Amino acid sequence: MRAVVQRVKSSSVAVDNDVIGEIGKGLLILLGVAKADTADNAEYLADKILNLRIFEDENSKMNRSLLDTGGEMLVVSQFTLLGDCTKGRRPSFVHAAKPDLANELYEHFVEQVRKKGVNIATGQFRAVMDVSLVNDGPVTLIVESR
Repeated sequence: MRAVVQRVKSSSVAVDNDVIGEIGKGLLILLGVAKADTADNAEYLADKILNLRIFEDENSKMNRSLLDTGGEMLVVSQFTLLGDCTKGRRPSFVHAAKPDLANELYEHFVEQVRKKGVNIATGQFRAVMDVSLVNDGPVTLIVESR
């Protein structure tokens, strides 16, 4: 699994101009699932992201996690994160999971976060979505499962 993790002041996702998920301060996660991924990958990645110390403490050092701050999370599925652009001019998506597996592991990731008591919002799997955010920092990281 591959995630683009963005620390945000706020973020929202809309489908057909209707906002279906929004958060305040926290993390926007763009999540891609590879065809070789398993539930273990989703659990590892959820734990890793929840405990990343990327929020500032009282000394302005990135030393606090989402769990420490009580922040929120917006998770948006994005298979294009698995696009391979090394050959030609069109990305290849041969490494991306098929929709059934991708949705199952996406939902498993969301459930792992929810179990930790984080207020979580989501996009709509396989929909064309408009994602808005106010990036905080900016702080943007790419995190991958084992």
